[in-house]
Amino acid sequence: MTRARVNEIDLLRFLAALAVVFFHYAYRGPAGGFSAMPYPLLAPVAEYGFLGVELFFMISGFVVLMTAAASARLRDFCISRIVRLYPAFWTCCTITFLASIALAARPDVTFVQYAVNMTMVADLFRVPLLEGAYWSLLVEIRFYALVAALLVIGQIHQAQRYLVMWLLACTALALLSLFPDASAPAGALHVVRTLLIFDYAAYFIAGATCFLIWKKGAAMSRLTVLAGAWGLALFQSGVIVRKVRAENAMSTLNAGIVIGILTLFFVVMLLIALGRTGAIARHRWPLAGAISYPLYLLHQNIGYLVFNRFYPTVNAHLLFWGMIAAVLGAAYGVHVLVERRFAARMKTYLTGALMSVPAPAAKK
Repeated sequence: MTRARVNEIDLLRFLAALAVVFFHYAYRGPAGGFSAMPYPLLAPVAEYGFLGVELFFMISGFVVLMTAAASARLRDFCISRIVRLYPAFWTCCTITFLASIALAARPDVTFVQYAVNMTMVADLFRVPLLEGAYWSLLVEIRFYALVAALLVIGQIHQAQRYLVMWLLACTALALLSLFPDASAPAGALHVVRTLLIFDYAAYFIAGATCFLIWKKGAAMSRLTVLAGAWGLALFQSGVIVRKVRAENAMSTLNAGIVIGILTLFFVVMLLIALGRTGAIARHRWPLAGAISYPLYLLHQNIGYLVFNRFYPTVNAHLLFWGMIAAVLGAAYGVHVLVERRFAARMKTYLTGALMSVPAPAAKK
């Protein structure tokens, strides 16, 4: 019998968020010229923190398919996602907007930019993001759309079949990339890659497959899909490493370490799916999981603004660790003051509003 709650996921989500924070503060900020404060003590390790986003996508594959399978109705699924994402996002987006005005020497953000960012899909309108970390939210929403499509056609309980199809299609695209002269027209290929979330599909597929293993058992077919997703992820990791090195000549990113970290993600997720995590599974980590989302949303640009304003006047170590403590505290505040207070009310309101919509009249 499977457990009603997967406690390890909460801890894993927090660790992924923290890895991204360290990546931005200790490596990406100074390396990309966004932050005036270098932090060489952690930079060589923090450079790999960007992989926390890939772990986020694996967790989403697990949790979102779990949510969809439990609700089995499009309305309930959509409400659960809106309530999970938007209250914290609106709050964090507003905080970032106000901080950008207050802390930047020459603020270049506008109210229109802020208003469009509040939709969570500013990229679709070609509007600059207020927070660099927002880019991954549109990727998540595209995955939600694929899951929603399964609910619409009544196939959510046949998800494994569609995961296999998704994996095969992405594998074909990966193989096609090895023969650029034989590839499809660039425009059509871009559309297909976008619809299939090609760059990150391996992680969503892996997470969703781990949920199926957790729910139904480790059948050979599911383990094969997981192995295929792992292979696709490792293939694409080579592209990531080459891209990072091309963009930053000072990068020390090691392909072998990237492969090792990604493999560790797959192993940990499989152990969770198999219920082989021991005492970690028995201990609850609700607060760690709860603050991970606002932590991810809040940390990046505000951190850069603080570093640029106060360094080198203030000691780098004090600024670095003080900022991490500050964003952890702010994330906790968003969770307690916003999510706890308003998420349930929002869910009740949306449920009532949608249930009050009259059904289409039957044709005579």
